[in-house]
Amino acid sequence: MNHLSDSELHEIVKNVVSRTMGSPESEMNKTPCTGSGKKAIAIGSDHGGFDMKEALKKELTAAGHEVIDCGTFSKEACDYPDFALAVAQQVSDGLVCRGIVIDGAGIGSCMVANKVPGVRAALCYDYSSAVNSREHNNANVLTLGAGLIGINLAKQIVQVWLVTDFGGGRHAKRVDKIDLVENQYLKRR
Repeated sequence: MNHLSDSELHEIVKNVVSRTMGSPESEMNKTPCTGSGKKAIAIGSDHGGFDMKEALKKELTAAGHEVIDCGTFSKEACDYPDFALAVAQQVSDGLVCRGIVIDGAGIGSCMVANKVPGVRAALCYDYSSAVNSREHNNANVLTLGAGLIGINLAKQIVQVWLVTDFGGGRHAKRVDKIDLVENQYLKRR
């Protein structure tokens, strides 16, 4: 059986507490796209996610991120595929490092975004799903369901999603397989 030293145990506890509670410096203020140097984030929503989008934009801007708003710009009824596509294209084209899309449930936007080459969109509904989507799947688009989660939970999800790095290692092989599936179907067209 492996035993941890006191210093190793202390470091593990410190990391868990920091991830759960946040560190003194703003977690959203860290560069979300390791290695790229870009801090621009595309965000979009349909009318059902408009209020949440506006609140998240303020948080991201206050944390120093450049925010590219892909719409909608009002609560007037509109179609989520238009805005999910706009955000996903920004990510696919490399104009931003990550994207966030909000609709009523987050499901439809996730489906649309995942049709765009190079996008790995994940619908996240809690802290664990946000961490997992980044650590294991290297998600680059986050979708949220404004009708299913509140704004405080959405802020926590966005915060941890932006600062969680891709774990690489055994997960890299699996993400490579996702890319191979995508490339296989792109070649058929």
